[in-house]
Amino acid sequence: MTKKVENNGARTALYRKYRPRSLDEIVSQNHATDILRRSLQQGKIAHAYLLTGPKGVGKTSIARILAHEINQLPYTNDEPHLDIIEIDAASNNGVDDVRELRDRVMIAPASASKKVYIIDEVHMLSKQAFNALLKTLEEPPAHVVFILATTDLHKVPDTIISRTQHFAFHAISRSDLAAHLKKIAIGEGIKITDEALEIIAARGDGSFRNAISLLDQLSGYADNENGITRELVESTLGFAPTDAVETLITAVEEGAVSRIISTLDTLEQEGIQPTILTDQLIESLRSKLPQQPKFAELIDALLNVPNSSWPQLKLLTTLVMAAKPVASHTPVTKAIVAAKRSTKSQPTVIEAPVIVVDKSDIQKEETKKRQTNRDATEEPTSSVQKTTPIDSFDWSALLEYTKENHVALHSMLKSCSWDLNGGILTIYCGRKFNKAKLDETKYRTQLGAALDHIGQGGLAIETIGTTKPPADEKLARIAEIMGGGEEIALDEPEEKKE
Repeated sequence: MTKKVENNGARTALYRKYRPRSLDEIVSQNHATDILRRSLQQGKIAHAYLLTGPKGVGKTSIARILAHEINQLPYTNDEPHLDIIEIDAASNNGVDDVRELRDRVMIAPASASKKVYIIDEVHMLSKQAFNALLKTLEEPPAHVVFILATTDLHKVPDTIISRTQHFAFHAISRSDLAAHLKKIAIGEGIKITDEALEIIAARGDGSFRNAISLLDQLSGYADNENGITRELVESTLGFAPTDAVETLITAVEEGAVSRIISTLDTLEQEGIQPTILTDQLIESLRSKLPQQPKFAELIDALLNVPNSSWPQLKLLTTLVMAAKPVASHTPVTKAIVAAKRSTKSQPTVIEAPVIVVDKSDIQKEETKKRQTNRDATEEPTSSVQKTTPIDSFDWSALLEYTKENHVALHSMLKSCSWDLNGGILTIYCGRKFNKAKLDETKYRTQLGAALDHIGQGGLAIETIGTTKPPADEKLARIAEIMGGGEEIALDEPEEKKE
């Protein structure tokens, strides 16, 4: 384990204290570190390296280690060295910044054998900046080494990639992450249960930095007697209790709709966010998938919950519609849950279960509905919102509201087309990129709030990454043959004047 670094008595964050200082201390990236170690031992140093992979897996740490070992310098702390220069491409992404860099690389190192430039988040460079950097990578001075790091390889031009030695790092496995966290906890004298370690590792999402920072945060809430327990992690992170998650899954399997509703109501009152609960459900169902493949359909449906403008209601309907009917004295067919998918935009619409019962059950149900309607009339509730009929929609009102309150959302919507059918508002985004942006939770939430404000809430929203097809059937077929298009109105030519 890495030796702890003291900071003049001040407390150092755990992720910095336990940052690796040599290639031997890098966890779960042996496929890359073994090659780098052999190259260094043989004196084979490339003029440019490219390190790619998810956030928090050690790209920057490895870049710093590599820079020190290339120059055979000790790396015991984070003090800067004159010949190791770190550049944040997010803040220095212009062509002038790279041109200045190109001038500076011509200057020989101050004391080390090589001048090493670490360019973090290199994908943030502009196209012109990449072109300027390319000229330096093609003919670099002998005393210069570039180490480029990025989370988004697809944004780096192929011309840059081809002139580097590329090392792809992968997300850290949960078992490796949990084991590493346990070593840190032992080193820090932090009492923690294995269950809590597993949850933190899962929440870390393959990132050392995220998981270690979370462990650091939780250590401040733990008491000396119990330490960090599963219950402490769940309450601190706003998780639903594991028992409640399992109760929901069991209720779905048993078709216990009332239990699903009551459990969700209780969790909502406790402040559990529906998106977090959905993540927990997906995680638990995924672990059961090898033994119970039937959960694949439910997982697929749950993936739509975070994109809904009504995530709490969407979660409820998703679980209820997935609940299997329970056999009783009346003949009941198996519930049919169908998922309709658009081949272009892949929106998912889940239909209600189809259940066949005898007439006596229907009569009982009608009696129950009439009683419910009477109760609702006698005890009105303010939580029911008024909405406009589903066969009408005021798109201009939506644009006007978002223009005043959500400028970014308005800029996307103003170039979209729309259609309303059966309570489903279909938004034609024109491009897949626009659809991806509009599907982000931030904009979906703003869109739902905007619809509520203009009195048209409650609509199901479906986004499609193409333009709206022409209404005319012949034009639609022509547009399909030609690869798509949108319908435009052409003014009739004026009659030729005499």
